[in-house]
Amino acid sequence: MTSPDIPRRTMPFSLLTLGVSDVERSAHFYVTVGFERPPGPAGLVLLRTTGTVIALHPWPQLAEDAGLASEGPTWGFRGVCMASNQASRADVDSAYTRWMAADGSALRPPHPTDWGGYAGYVADPDGHLWELAYNPFLDFTANGGFVVRA
Repeated sequence: MTSPDIPRRTMPFSLLTLGVSDVERSAHFYVTVGFERPPGPAGLVLLRTTGTVIALHPWPQLAEDAGLASEGPTWGFRGVCMASNQASRADVDSAYTRWMAADGSALRPPHPTDWGGYAGYVADPDGHLWELAYNPFLDFTANGGFVVRA
């Protein structure tokens, strides 16, 4: 329970780390599909987004850091999906085309959704699931992020 004199705030979400089998291959993939890779120290790959930063880290080392066993990259649903919301259906189609050209995996081509949007699913070379979506109910900010309507 929050004390009345302590303001409630949203939990910050600043970094998403993906365990990958080959950091440089994954960095090349993500730059090819449209993420920006600023210069950084050797062995550390950070990718800019419209908000949260994506970090790429060797899969076994990430598992070890978390104190977990590592069986290496596995395919199949992992219970997590990242999303790249686009400004239009055409932008979804364009993003999907970039992912396919960069050797991403097509999981479900873009299609009209039952909630009035348009979305498709792709995976990166290590099987990380991404939704590419257009949601007509989102308001985008100047930097490409979006605002959830109250």
